[in-house]
Order: sequence, then C-alpha cells, then structure tokens
Amino acid sequence: MNERVGAALRGLSGREGVADVDEMAERALAAGDARFLGDLGVALAGSGLGAGRHRHVFRYLLRLLCLTPGREYVEEAVRLVAATNATANGATTTATAPPPRARYSRLAAALLAEGQSAAELAAIFAGGSRAHTPEELRACLVHELVLRGTPPDEVPALARWAHSPHWSHHPLHQLPLVLLLVEKHPVLASNSPRGGSRSLPDPRPGDPVDPGRPGSRRPLATDLTTDAFRAAAGAAVLNWCAESNGEYETGCWELSAPATEDTLPELLRGLGLSSLGTTNSRRRLALTRCAPEQVWGALFAAAAHGGAYNSGEHGAYGRLAAWRSLAALVGAPSDADPARVEEVTRGCAWYGFAGSTKWFHEVAWDIGFAAVRPGGRGLAVLAATDTD
Repeated sequence: MNERVGAALRGLSGREGVADVDEMAERALAAGDARFLGDLGVALAGSGLGAGRHRHVFRYLLRLLCLTPGREYVEEAVRLVAATNATANGATTTATAPPPRARYSRLAAALLAEGQSAAELAAIFAGGSRAHTPEELRACLVHELVLRGTPPDEVPALARWAHSPHWSHHPLHQLPLVLLLVEKHPVLASNSPRGGSRSLPDPRPGDPVDPGRPGSRRPLATDLTTDAFRAAAGAAVLNWCAESNGEYETGCWELSAPATEDTLPELLRGLGLSSLGTTNSRRRLALTRCAPEQVWGALFAAAAHGGAYNSGEHGAYGRLAAWRSLAALVGAPSDADPARVEEVTRGCAWYGFAGSTKWFHEVAWDIGFAAVRPGGRGLAVLAATDTD
C-alpha cells in the first residue's frame, strides 16, 4: 500500500475524514490519476467495507471511475468490482457486512453503460482488462447496453461473449439481446458521482374507463392464486418490500363468464384484495385503459429504480424482474421467452387502478394493474405501494 492510500485510510477515522478523502479523490481525478482511485478503492474493499464511511467512499470512487470516460477509468472500475468479489469470497456474513457482492456488479454495469462508450467497454469482454472481470459484471453490462440502444452485435468483442454458451445458465441469458417493442422506451436513471435521479412513470396511465351501467351482473371468480404465482407476479416490486416500506398483493382468478368493462369494477371490488376496496365501497372503482408498453414501463421502473428507501435492482435485473411479473400476470411460465410473453400480453386487456383506494399511500410509489387474459375468463391483479 502506497503512502497516499495509507494516509487516506487513516484520514477516514477523523470526523471530517469522508469529506477530506472525497476531495483527495477529486484532485486525483482532475490530475488524471485513475490508478490512485483504483488503489484506494481496492484497499477499502480489502478492509471488508464494514464501516459506513468506507462504503460511502468506495461507492463514490466507483461512481467517479465508471462515469469518467476513458479506458484507464474502465480498467480501474473493474479492479474495484473484482476486489469486492475477492473480499466477499472469504468473508463471513455479519450484521454490518456490505451488500452482496453482486450489488456492486449491478451498480457498476449501470454506471459504465451510462458513462462509457461501447468501444471503451469492449476490453471487458475481450479479456483485455488487467483485472479479472467478474462474469456477473459482464452479464449485467450486456443488458445495460441493450437498454441504452446498443445491441451486442454492434461491438464484436461483446457479440462474441454474448453469443457464447458458457453463460447459458445465467438468469439474464433468457433476456433478448435487442429491445422488444413493449420495452422500447425504458425509463433509465440519470447518474452523477454524487448520486442519481430517477423518473417515475404515471402510476395510472391511459384513458379513463367509462363507469358503465350500474348493477351489471358480475361473473363468479374462482381463486387460483398460489405462492409461486405471488412470488413471480410480485418480482418487480419485491425490492420495495424487502428494502423499503412497501407492500404488495396479487392474485389470479378463473371467471364463470367473460369480464367486460361494465362488470370489471364491481368484479375487482369483490376479489377480497385490500388495494381494491370492497363491494360495500360507495365510490365506483376508477379504472384506466392501459397499453402493454405502459404496464411494462411501470414494472421496469419499480424493479430497476426501487422504492422510497432503496435503489432497486438496476437495469439488467430490473428488466428481468419486469418480464417475470408480466409473464405471471398473463399466465405464462416465469422462464417463458419474452417474445412469447409479449405476444400474449398484447392479447390481454389492461387496466390501471393505482391510487383508487385508501390502501395506496399516493406518495410516489404506487402500482395497480389488472389483466383480463385472452378470452376474458382469466383475470390477474398486481398492486403495490411504498412510502417514505
């Protein structure tokens, strides 16, 4: 460990240590000294990142390196991610342990895809990086680039890796290497070294559904919900519950007759879900008619960007979670080909109801969708809410 790195680590023990070390890193960046940033980050990773100050500075260094264009910054960013892998492989999980090492791969992939050109990132896939690039970083980076409009076939080194069989068992491998029509306009985070901003889609997109005829006879609903369905349908919002203040509910039903827009509001009220109210509610349930693109976009944003107190799964795993939720809602297996899921999705009638009842917090993080499956006799619902 060189003296500058040692001095920085010692400085973190003081009250103003974090600010001083951040300034030291900024001066090194201004001088083009990527190696110092990498050395300091590797040393912090070697400390186990158990202290909050160490984690803060490590994440700041990672952001600086990923978002500063240039091959040397890419190299050092990869070193940092590889160092968290090496440290975690021999670490014992404790209450003060850092986030799972995969988190750093996911974050770094999102930052690199935003801050670097595809040409600068090619070395990560060609074996030209001095550090041993974690396969998880590569897998995430493939789909972070796809989300930003760079399919693998545009970069030879990336294409060779993405089409190779050795990652065929990776969960991200099931995702297409180009954006499908339903996901053409993903809402992506905007990042800086100090943090990022996230845009949230309209919680209840689309045009209002006409209230229809009162007293319409609703079909009978047979509950088919299983634990497996709940987990799959809730994939996009599980992070709200696990890492923030969120809650969600979901279910699927077989109907005795096809659902219509006249019968749907009262049908939904009678399903027994808190998010939908009850048949005794005085107000008719307000619904909007949604496009599949709007549904996928809301699911992706929930998964990728997280809720009130977390940062989500980032782009690659956010994309995977959105497809898993969508597949469950339309009645497809969780590992179904997304192209097939998209086809079935377009045969469904989609309705939004976020914010229609007091169950929703209506702060910023609300989701409420009902899918009437092809033929009208299958119904699935997902509702989620979070608050700060």
